[in-house]
Amino acid sequence: MTQAATPAPAKAPGGESLLTVIVAFSANAIIAIAKTVAAVLSGSASMVAEAAHSWADTGNEIFLLIAEKRAGRPRDTDHPFGFGREAYVWSMFAAFGLFTVGAVVSIAHGIQQLGAGEESGDYLLGYLVLGVAFVLEGVSFLQALRQTRGASRRIGMRTLGYINITSNPTLRAVFAEDAAALIGLVIAALGMVLHQVTGEAAYDAIGSILVGLLLAVVAVFLIRRNRDFLTGKPGSDRLRRLVLADLQADPRVAAVTFLHLEYVGADRVLVLASLDLVGDDDEPTLTTEHQAIEDRLEQLPFVERAFVTLPRPGAQPLPPAQSEAR
Repeated sequence: MTQAATPAPAKAPGGESLLTVIVAFSANAIIAIAKTVAAVLSGSASMVAEAAHSWADTGNEIFLLIAEKRAGRPRDTDHPFGFGREAYVWSMFAAFGLFTVGAVVSIAHGIQQLGAGEESGDYLLGYLVLGVAFVLEGVSFLQALRQTRGASRRIGMRTLGYINITSNPTLRAVFAEDAAALIGLVIAALGMVLHQVTGEAAYDAIGSILVGLLLAVVAVFLIRRNRDFLTGKPGSDRLRRLVLADLQADPRVAAVTFLHLEYVGADRVLVLASLDLVGDDDEPTLTTEHQAIEDRLEQLPFVERAFVTLPRPGAQPLPPAQSEAR
């Protein structure tokens, strides 16, 4: 590995993710305040669950804003692969916040109200707040959906499939949380309506429990995905084929015997490769050739760092990139 850990401009995820998080934060902050007032005045268990959900989301967006800022810092000698993985750390904090503040509080309050059987007050304010919240959450979700669709179309994937595999943790978190918020609003409204129609407060309490369970599922999904990337998730098959094809097309490369891509941030990978070069050059010349190949690979928009070595004795060439795609 010949390249020194010199500082370089960071290949940041871009301003679109930051805009998505800012939109979500603004919407959730307004919604959280409104839901809290409605929960106090109506006494609805479902509204309490929704208020907890929105406060959890608001706090989570702060973690995601920190993630975007810290992950975009340029690499230095102490962090030769950049700061991209910090996004997964802060996104993990956000997922734990969603689980504890959103899911646990909602479920616990719903169970408590399930045995209380108290009549709630006028739900008119609650319905108004839920309606406004649905509009604001919808605006935030549409921004996340627009960014997700654009990214998924560029690689020929479906939207939900892209959310599952994307290396961008802030986009995944906002998309999942906003989708859960819209579903949770419907559940809360149904709980309130059934309470009013039947006079049974249990429906409202069940609505709170269901909202909490929904948040728990989303939180566990986000925690698991962030864990995967923090523990060293390999680059996607698509990126691997792109890098392999690039190396195999290089006239200086006789064979690629080893290739490993690993995510070190949102849409950024570390590339490790063993190359058998054309000819039988001396060590200084090989070092120069390796350095040139590393520099060229790092010009690719998704490559954070690249390291090239000589192959092990007897190492077999990898098949052509087109064959790996089959």
